[in-house]
Amino acid sequence: MIVSQKSKSLVTASAVASAVLVPLAASAATDASTGATSAQPTGTPTDLNAQITIITNTMLLAIGVVSVIMLIVGGFRYVLSNGNEKAITGAKDTILYAIIGIVVALLSFAIVNFVLGRFS
Repeated sequence: MIVSQKSKSLVTASAVASAVLVPLAASAATDASTGATSAQPTGTPTDLNAQITIITNTMLLAIGVVSVIMLIVGGFRYVLSNGNEKAITGAKDTILYAIIGIVVALLSFAIVNFVLGRFS
């Protein structure tokens, strides 16, 4: 029986893959409890409340930074408006919405910490 070169390479690849993957699967099955946390950096909290707190604090920090930047931009627009009523109105709106963004960020921070405090 004549075996082609493609068949030989396919059989060789299958043998190598099974020789490598079977022991890996067996070791993963015996140590599944550490496998779930192996991708986390050292010191990362594993409870849900701590992870939710980290995520919300990061998002609220980003919202706060953007709101402060927009407050500064609105201030510059107001100063540079040169008495143009349309530019002054746009600058005041930018400042107003930036302040609303800061207030929303602070209130959501308080609400999230209150809710997580009740469940922990």
